[in-house]
Amino acid sequence: MDKLAALRVFVEVAETGGFSSAARRLDCAASSVVRSVDALEESLGTVLFNRSTRQVTLSDAGSAYYARAKKLLEDMADADASVSDRGGEPSGPLRVSVPVAFGLRCIVPRIAEFLSAYPKLALDICLSDAIVDLISERFDVAIRLGEAAPLAEVVSKPIGKFQRYVVASPDYLQAHGYPATPADVSVHDCLRFSLGTELQVWTFCRAHETIKIAVTGRLKANNAEVLRQAALDGTGMALLPDWLVRLDVQSGRLTRLFGDYDIIPNDARSVVSALYLPNQRGSLRVNAFIDFVATLIASAP
Repeated sequence: MDKLAALRVFVEVAETGGFSSAARRLDCAASSVVRSVDALEESLGTVLFNRSTRQVTLSDAGSAYYARAKKLLEDMADADASVSDRGGEPSGPLRVSVPVAFGLRCIVPRIAEFLSAYPKLALDICLSDAIVDLISERFDVAIRLGEAAPLAEVVSKPIGKFQRYVVASPDYLQAHGYPATPADVSVHDCLRFSLGTELQVWTFCRAHETIKIAVTGRLKANNAEVLRQAALDGTGMALLPDWLVRLDVQSGRLTRLFGDYDIIPNDARSVVSALYLPNQRGSLRVNAFIDFVATLIASAP
C-alpha cells in the first residue's frame, strides 16, 4: 500500500463526505477509493469511517487521524513549494491575510493582474482585521496597517505609507458647525475605530506642534467601511485613511478638515507593513506579493 496516496484518499473522503464524491475529485473509480480506505483501516487496526447506505462519517479515531493526516499533507505541500519557489519563477500556494477595507478597495480590484503576472502561483486571500497568527493559521504573509508590535519570530517590513483624513459630510457640518481648531473636535460626535480601549486620542501633528485630543462619540466599529458610511450619512466626523475616502472628498460627499495636519489615532503610525516568518525571506511567492502591494501603494494618487 502506498501510504501517502492512501492518506490523500482518506482526506478526500473525510472532506467530501463520501466515496463517490471523493472519487470524482480524485478522478478515479469509487471502488478504488473504497479499497484504499479499507487497506488503510486494516493497516491501522481501527475503523476510520462510520458507513451506512446514506452517508459516510468519521469515527472518533478517524477524526483524530484526519487532523494529523491533513497537517502532514499540508506540510509536505509547503515543503515542496519552499524548494520549487526558490527557482526562477514564483510558484505554488500562497496564503495571505489582508485588512478587510484595504483589501477590498486596493488589492482585490488588481488580483487578476497579479495572477496573470504569476501563472504558476495559487493565491488564497483572507480578508480580516484580526491580528492573525502566521504559524498556527498557516499564513505566508500578512499585510497590516500601522507598525506591527516587534516579535522575534516574525519579520515586519514597511512597504508604504498613507495619510489619514478627518472627514465629515457637508450636512453634518452645516448642522453642527465647522471645527476651527483641533480642540473643537472634542465637542463633536466622533466615529471611532474599535481599538480595544475606551479612551481614544486623535493626535494632530504640524511642524513642531503636537496636539492630542480625546474624542468621544456614539458609534464605534471594527471596520473602516462602516465608519465611512456613517460619515457619509451625517452621523459624525471620522478619522479615515486617504485610500478609503479620497474619492468621497474629491466628489464633495465628504469634507476634509485640518488638511495642514498629519493626524493619527492614539500613537499609531500611518504605514503599511508586511509580516512574514524568517524562513520566508527567500520565498519568491512572498516577495512577489509584497512587491505587488508596495507597487499599488506607490502608484496611488
